[in-house]
Amino acid sequence: MVCPFCGCLCDDLAVEVEDNRVVRVRQACANGRGLFTAYDPAPRRPTVNRREVGWEEAIAEAAQVLDEADSPLIYGLSSTATEAQRKAVALADRLGAILDTTSSVCHSPSSLAMQAVGEPTCTLGEVRNRADLLVFWGCNPAVSHVRHFSRYSVMSKGTLTPNGRRDRMVVVVDVRPTTSTRVADLFLQVQPGADFEVLTVLRALVQEKEIAVETVGGISTAQLRELAERMKTCRFGVAFMGMGLTQSRGRDLNVSELFTLVAELNQYTRFSVVPMRGHGNVAGADQVLTWQSGYPFAISFARGYPWYGPGEFSAVDVLARGEADAALIMASDPVAHFPSAAAKQLERIPTIVLDPLPSLTTQVARVVFPTACYGVDAAGTFYRMDGVPIRLRPVLPSVRPTDEEVLSEIIEVMR
Repeated sequence: MVCPFCGCLCDDLAVEVEDNRVVRVRQACANGRGLFTAYDPAPRRPTVNRREVGWEEAIAEAAQVLDEADSPLIYGLSSTATEAQRKAVALADRLGAILDTTSSVCHSPSSLAMQAVGEPTCTLGEVRNRADLLVFWGCNPAVSHVRHFSRYSVMSKGTLTPNGRRDRMVVVVDVRPTTSTRVADLFLQVQPGADFEVLTVLRALVQEKEIAVETVGGISTAQLRELAERMKTCRFGVAFMGMGLTQSRGRDLNVSELFTLVAELNQYTRFSVVPMRGHGNVAGADQVLTWQSGYPFAISFARGYPWYGPGEFSAVDVLARGEADAALIMASDPVAHFPSAAAKQLERIPTIVLDPLPSLTTQVARVVFPTACYGVDAAGTFYRMDGVPIRLRPVLPSVRPTDEEVLSEIIEVMR
């Protein structure tokens, strides 16, 4: 089975089912085990104003809320299947709505950097089979992606890395020691907000330019020179980057500098970069929105065509400014994670939520659809963090409609 919890999408799980409940999950991390074993597959009815109603009444209410709104917002999409994401784009197009994903609060700078300078990337299979140098910059996979080290990178054995960990050098760059730094051969502690300067100096050292200063961002130039030399002489290097780059000072400029460094390293060896995407199908949301609209997030359809505006049409900004007068939240919990101004706006406006599980957002929503969970009791397609699509199949019989089916019904009622 495939675990839909995080962007690793580990596809080697063994799931045991008794009496339509998951009783045991082998190979999974604690997050994956919890997702399967704690899931309650019992059928549940939708609610309108916290009152249980039939599915037809709930769909009619949701369609009315969206139809009467002047500027509706559709947000989330990161833990649902690509089939449902396509329906969300179709609904946004029909409504003239603003469409945004969780990328806008995590890896949107990665998308902006990719648009600016390109993304020299590879698959996790190539990492496992070929990489002898791994650089983890601004991320902590030992906590955020628990099986990444064992299945795809540090300890995994591959064609050209038959000895696993002994065939690799691991470098971690972060602002503080973390759980991941314990496995590093080299840990470089960068000052907060100084990633851009360090990356710029690394680029200069790769090009064998002289650096006058002795330290940059709290790291000695000698250490950076050693790292640059290791990057140039490795067989196959991969840089994994996380929100330590995307959500610190510099944001997309940090990521652009890293992407450019990796591209320039390919003059000497083979080097790739892979963003550490968090939610199970957040990479798929970027893929679907891009192939449907031309843009990966923060899109307005108000003009009758896709209009791209990071910051202007990002969900946090739209809600904080009070511009959205209705919201449809799918596979996300913004009330738990957004700044208070944006979260409170969701409490003031009519909100519709599609989610398999209760959350803080479902507590304030006018309409709640308890849908099926893709990969547990529904089939669907997810994209792994490296852009590889993987088909998920259910382990339990499906007794609830999927996000795709609910969105299709809403579109049909509005039609």
